[in-house]
Amino acid sequence: MKLIDPIIGFHSEIQQIRRDLHAHPELRYEEHRTAETIVAKLTEWGIPVLRGLGGTGVVGILKNGDGKRAVGLRADMDALPMQELNTFPHASRHAGKMHACGHDGHTAMLLGAARHLSQQRDFDGTIYLIFQPAEEGGRGADKMIKDGLFEQCPMDAVFGMHNWPGMPVGSFGVRPGAIMASSNAFEVTVKGKGSHAAQPHKSIDPVLVAAQIALSWQTIVARNANPNDSAVVSVTQIHTGSAINVIPDDATLSGTVRTFSMEVLDMIERRMHDIATHTAAAFGAEIEFKLVRSYPPLVNHAKETAFAVGVMQNIVGVEQVNTNVEPSMAGEDFSYMMLHKPGCYVFIGNGEGDHRDSGHAIGPCNLHNPSYDFNDDLLPIGATYWVRLAEAFLAAN
Repeated sequence: MKLIDPIIGFHSEIQQIRRDLHAHPELRYEEHRTAETIVAKLTEWGIPVLRGLGGTGVVGILKNGDGKRAVGLRADMDALPMQELNTFPHASRHAGKMHACGHDGHTAMLLGAARHLSQQRDFDGTIYLIFQPAEEGGRGADKMIKDGLFEQCPMDAVFGMHNWPGMPVGSFGVRPGAIMASSNAFEVTVKGKGSHAAQPHKSIDPVLVAAQIALSWQTIVARNANPNDSAVVSVTQIHTGSAINVIPDDATLSGTVRTFSMEVLDMIERRMHDIATHTAAAFGAEIEFKLVRSYPPLVNHAKETAFAVGVMQNIVGVEQVNTNVEPSMAGEDFSYMMLHKPGCYVFIGNGEGDHRDSGHAIGPCNLHNPSYDFNDDLLPIGATYWVRLAEAFLAAN
C-alpha cells in the first residue's frame, strides 16, 4: 500500500479531530460546531474559506501555480437522529444524535488531505474542498448548488467517497453507471367512512382498503418492472384508528421507493397511483396520493470512474479495487452534484467492526446502527486517495 508518509505522520491528529466530531454530532443544517472546527483547521493551514453555501456548508479553496483545471472533493458533515449505544470515551455526548454513518470520518479524511496539500502544494490548478451539510435527508448538496456552489467554485469534475462496512480495510469498491439508488418517499391517505366495529356494513373500511393497496403494490416490481431493473417498494408505516371498537374514517400508508433509473421510478409512481385509486374506488373510498422525489440515482461517469480506478489501484493495488461493486439501494445526495458535473463516487472499506474500542455496543458495525463507529485506520488511506486523485486530475490534459 502506497500511503503518503507525512499523512501517516499526523494520523493521530486527524484521528483526534474525527473522534471529537463523533463526540459532538450535529443534525442536518445544525452543523455549526462542525463547521467552526473545519474553518479553524483550514485557516490554521492557510487555506482560504468560503462559507454559507447550503447554510452551514464550508468550501476550502486551494490554488497553486497557473493551471486552469479545477477539481472538487466532497465530504458530508451531518449526523443522524438516533441514540448511540457505544460507551467508549468518544461516544456521542448528545442524546438522540449520533454519527452512525461515518460522516465524521469523511470530514476527517478530507481534512487530512487538506493539511497535506496545503503544506506540499505539489499540484498546478485549483482544489475545492467541499464540506457539505444535510446529506441525511436534507438535500444539502442540492442546497449548496442552488446557493451557487458551481458558479462560485467552477470545477471540471467532482468526486465523493463513503466508508463501507463489510469491505476489508485497504480496499475500494466502485462501478461505472448507477452505484446508489434514487430515494423517494410516499404517503397515501385512504378516505373511507367510520362506523362502530360491530356494524361494519355501515362503514367504508379504510383499514381493509389500505391493506389491499399495500399487498397489490408488491406486484409492481414483480410484474411491471423489467427483471433486469432493480427496484424496491417498501410500505413501512400504516397509521389508522384510535380504539379497538371503532372503524376509523381514514388510514395512511407511507414508505419509500428506490430505483436506479428515473424511467423505472416514473413507471412505479404511475402504477402505485393507479392501483391505489382503483382499489379504493372498488370499495367506495377515495385516496390522496403524494410521492416526494428526494434523491435521484447516483450515476458514476465512465471516464471519471476509470480515472479514479487508476488512482486507487496505484495506492492499494489492482486486487484491492473492486471495479464491479454491488450497487446499493441506499440513497445519497451527492447524486445532485453528479447531475451538474462529471465525477465518480467510491466506497472505501471500513472492515467488519473489530476495530471498535472497548466500550462498543454488542450490535453490528453497520451504517445507521447504534453500535457503529468509523474505522480510524481508514484516515490515511482516504486522505492519500484524495491527495493523489487531485494531483493526478490537475496534471491530466
